[in-house]
Amino acid sequence: MEKTLSDAENDLSRLYPVFKVEDLAYAHNAPQGRAKFKTNTTDFIVRETLSFEPEGEGTHAYLYIEKTNTNTEWLARQLARFVGIEAKEIGYAGLKDRNAVTSQWFSINLEITDEPDWDEFQLEGINILKKTLHRKKLKRGAIRHNSFEIILRDIEQITKDDLKNTISQIQSSGVPNYFAQQRFGHGYNNLTRAADWFNGTKKIKKRADKSMLLSAARSMVFNQMLSQRIEQTGWDKLINGDIMMLSGTHSIFSAPEIDDELRQRFHQGDIHPTAALWGRGQLTSENELLILEKKVADSLDKWCDGLEKQGLKQERRCARLFPEDLTIHFDGGTLTKAALEKVTIAFSLPTGSYATAVLREIVQF
Repeated sequence: MEKTLSDAENDLSRLYPVFKVEDLAYAHNAPQGRAKFKTNTTDFIVRETLSFEPEGEGTHAYLYIEKTNTNTEWLARQLARFVGIEAKEIGYAGLKDRNAVTSQWFSINLEITDEPDWDEFQLEGINILKKTLHRKKLKRGAIRHNSFEIILRDIEQITKDDLKNTISQIQSSGVPNYFAQQRFGHGYNNLTRAADWFNGTKKIKKRADKSMLLSAARSMVFNQMLSQRIEQTGWDKLINGDIMMLSGTHSIFSAPEIDDELRQRFHQGDIHPTAALWGRGQLTSENELLILEKKVADSLDKWCDGLEKQGLKQERRCARLFPEDLTIHFDGGTLTKAALEKVTIAFSLPTGSYATAVLREIVQF
């Protein structure tokens, strides 16, 4: 009997199960409070800080641009069109949310053209805040941190004291460093496309598309590694065989056995555990953690095989995230005795981390 399309889709979903961010384990208990998130564009503000200071001279113009409801790549193309160069001559350090007010740096190669009058670059929702020069093109990932100012509205089923306690708890023990929903595309479509590609059902030709789908698949495997760790051993605890990362660096070392010194450094925030970013090669974890990570990898074997076949190598990502300068401010009064009208939460995160990984530990939105 021939299989129907739905039968084939069901077979594919069994081979390539999709685990959503909404179902991942929490550091503590799932938050009971509910809130409206991104009601207005100005409810989500992001400001980028580079990992270096532009020199003030050189062949690349550097613009610090505030943009509202604007896609980063789209704005890069508009800058290229305005200057009269190809889009590849425009640099930026990272993609920013479209549905937000975001400030980020762009570089423009002036080696092949004269610098224009930037006052003539007029687009709705675009404001050039700073202008300077530098010797080199701005590279992806050259970010010290992103600062967030987030407004939550109509918060229900939680009190001010509960929110303050949650903030205090995050300050002391951090949150899981999950990849957030935007990594997976609308309706987790990036994972659906990745499964079709890995299974040979569809071909992906563009390098940028391949990179996006590989990132989505790898991120889901990482999220499951971390979520299963929390489910089985709890949060804020080291495991024999951990691969530790020094805070503020990418330097790692193995910890086959956990002793009091490691526990002390862990609770002081000097070191953090890691989870696997899947690829070719052997897992570097040992003992208890190795058993746990192998079990997760076996349950996601098709995803892992697909990542290996595309040439990705085994790496580690920090499992614990500490938002810096985390504060909460109660701006509005109460809608009712049980609902807060408006709360502002501010913090900074290193590049590669997600604001919603912090927010999901505070309220459901």
